[in-house]
Amino acid sequence: MHPAVIGLTLSAALLHAIWNALLRSGADRLWSMTVMSFATTAAAIPAAFVLPVPLPDCWSYIAVSAALQVIYSILLASAYRHGELSQVYPIIRGSVPLLVTLGGFVLVSQRLSPAGLFGIALVCGGIASLALGKGRLSTKALLLALATALFVASYVTADGIGVRRAGNAQSYTAWIMLTYGTLMPLTFLLLRRQLRVDLTDRETVKAMAGGLLSLLSYGAILTALSLGKLGPVSTLRETSVVFSAVLGRVVLGESLSLRRILACVVVAIGAVCLGFGG
Repeated sequence: MHPAVIGLTLSAALLHAIWNALLRSGADRLWSMTVMSFATTAAAIPAAFVLPVPLPDCWSYIAVSAALQVIYSILLASAYRHGELSQVYPIIRGSVPLLVTLGGFVLVSQRLSPAGLFGIALVCGGIASLALGKGRLSTKALLLALATALFVASYVTADGIGVRRAGNAQSYTAWIMLTYGTLMPLTFLLLRRQLRVDLTDRETVKAMAGGLLSLLSYGAILTALSLGKLGPVSTLRETSVVFSAVLGRVVLGESLSLRRILACVVVAIGAVCLGFGG
């Protein structure tokens, strides 16, 4: 793999873990997710006007994906309210390829390779290790993390179909961000009745920074995928699970036992195996 691709992929993984750490450290995580959406929306506005308008066949997928991402945001904020970054994040990251693989097996009878089966065993084992024993994740946080992963897998599946019908991947992405950026504040207002944003407040600056980092992470991984092969890039991307454990300890002061480190590594390896053989 070219050094530039390695650098981009590791950067994307680290940035993704960092913005999740910023979200976990927030006082009101649903509010933080809403403010984060402002940064991505601001970046999407000029792109939407410059790029070609997506083809008609993809608009239903844009709507569905954006709605699923709003639900994902609510669940992610709730999961971090009940669990630590170094527990919740690996479960979500590991469960997404697990759910996609199992969905393919159940819905379209996709055969599982030995690597895929081994990956399922590793992810399940890693999640069980995080959910059981001393310092275990609460049942509520575990269920929220798994539900979050389900909605991630759902909107990724919708995007996988929609982007092929859009005629232009960048335009599709811009309109997803615009639609999500409209629905997320409206959802927050529906739930909380009022949305206050003080641009001089530390929490606002932190949330906006998280939104910018999420955008940079997305751009870095797209660039890496355009320059390198899907398998190796996807494999290296899963290092974000390990980064989350380190950030949880350094930034958030979470406990970082050897068992938790090993569980994160096992989940990452399992996700890699699913990526190759699921």
